[in-house]
Amino acid sequence: MKNIIERVEEKFIKFSLLFATIISILITFGILFSILFEAIRFFELRPLSYFFTGVEWSPGIENSKFGALPLFLGTFLITIIAMIVAIPIGLGSAIYMSEYASFKTRTKLKPLQEMLASIPTVVYGFFALLVVAPFIVKVSNFFGFEASFNSSLASGIVMGIMIIPLISSLSDDAINAVPTSQRRASLALGMTKSETITNIVLPSAMPGIISAILLAFSKALGETMIVVMAAGARPNLTMNPFDDMMSVTVSIVNTLVSDHSFSSAESLSAFALGLVLFFATLIINIISVIMIRKFKKKYKVNTL
Repeated sequence: MKNIIERVEEKFIKFSLLFATIISILITFGILFSILFEAIRFFELRPLSYFFTGVEWSPGIENSKFGALPLFLGTFLITIIAMIVAIPIGLGSAIYMSEYASFKTRTKLKPLQEMLASIPTVVYGFFALLVVAPFIVKVSNFFGFEASFNSSLASGIVMGIMIIPLISSLSDDAINAVPTSQRRASLALGMTKSETITNIVLPSAMPGIISAILLAFSKALGETMIVVMAAGARPNLTMNPFDDMMSVTVSIVNTLVSDHSFSSAESLSAFALGLVLFFATLIINIISVIMIRKFKKKYKVNTL
């Protein structure tokens, strides 16, 4: 009787977990199709080729143009700046916390660092607008450069600060998951602490670190509030980080809060932009899986 009850419980747990998995997959497909059908309606009204290659984005005016290249460039530039700021600081702090800091130091510093993750993005936006942007303007003027108070540089720097806890926390967990025996074996063979971290710990933790970085990249890609407050809302095809720019998410917000009819090309363009973000995130996840598998395979070969 007891064995029968245990088997029933085991099957119930198995099917409950399977049901939860199916629900999450169905929700993903539901989100995709809800965006896809509206995006198809937009591409029936406006050419697909100009959407991806056009250099002028001017919805809501006479002879509206939907060239999204300035939006894609703005999103890409701001995200890259954010990652340049976040990866060295986040990964460096994770290495220090897991490998160098004492238990007492770690228990004091880690909660303070993770407080960054609890700050609302609108507060980050105010910080970018009132502190970082004026500082960039002063520094650029000092060196003879011209900078706008709304710039992709200010937005990228603050966005990078925002995602530091994400990279640091997940990388810290990945580094701590490396067995202590590997560290001791490396030290016993004569490697220094830094050599052990570089050659043993980081390669072992690399799958988790890659996941943390790409998750942070996806978060930066979809950020809106910091960008609209610090980078501006002007579609600007430029690679100058001191100029104002518009990202894809800011354009989606501006479009959906306007008073255009839902069936107009202006409103439907938001779904086309959302579809691009969806597939961009999907591609990032695919790259993440491929890279993680390669590192796992390489690490397995090196440990034989």
